[in-house]
Amino acid sequence: MRRYFVVTISALVCAAVVWATAPGTAWGGTIKGTVRLAGAPVKPKKLPVTIDQYVCGKEKEAEDVILSPDNGIRYAVVSLQTPPAGAKWNAPLPPAQLDQKQCMFVPRVVVVPAGGTVEFLNSDRLLHNVKSFSKANAPFNKAHPKARTIPIVFKEPEIIRIECDLHSWMRTWVVVAGHPFYAVTNDKGEFTLDNVPPGKYTLQIWQESLGTVTREVTVGDTSAATVTVEMGRK
Repeated sequence: MRRYFVVTISALVCAAVVWATAPGTAWGGTIKGTVRLAGAPVKPKKLPVTIDQYVCGKEKEAEDVILSPDNGIRYAVVSLQTPPAGAKWNAPLPPAQLDQKQCMFVPRVVVVPAGGTVEFLNSDRLLHNVKSFSKANAPFNKAHPKARTIPIVFKEPEIIRIECDLHSWMRTWVVVAGHPFYAVTNDKGEFTLDNVPPGKYTLQIWQESLGTVTREVTVGDTSAATVTVEMGRK
């Protein structure tokens, strides 16, 4: 797979999912950035719906790569490969939530700390099931009736694919994080990592269809480090 990296200096307005550090931590550095698809925009793939069309419709977008008009990649996961010493979450953290709406998981990616809980919801008026494909965490496969909440604790860091056996196009990802320095890109492909102490770090960027790339970044005492990463297919 061909990979591309571009560093920019322009200011960004970012939104991200970032976990808090321990109380009393005096770190003030910030990494801001954008993850984009290199090359021409990709036309969204359509998947046929062959069951429960009265709720699910007749087709669904695959959502394996979701792009903004300027090729920003939504739901890319950005993290520090090696966190600073002493990094940990405030406790307790509320459970993350994954819903099922019109036969799609919402959101596509959720980050939960190791030892944290994901609450699986079902807002559809039909039966789903939630099935995990995990290695470090215990796998599960549970029937999921309407309006029932299924809490699952994820103990070990890994990226886990979740599917519904009853509706083959349904997919989501649970990213179990071993430290707080994780962010998920927003609908413009933007992210922010806050409270990063000064130093040199390696950013790791993962996207379900484009794989994993890395980028070196240096965080200073005052100014934000700003990075744009372009991911490309072969």
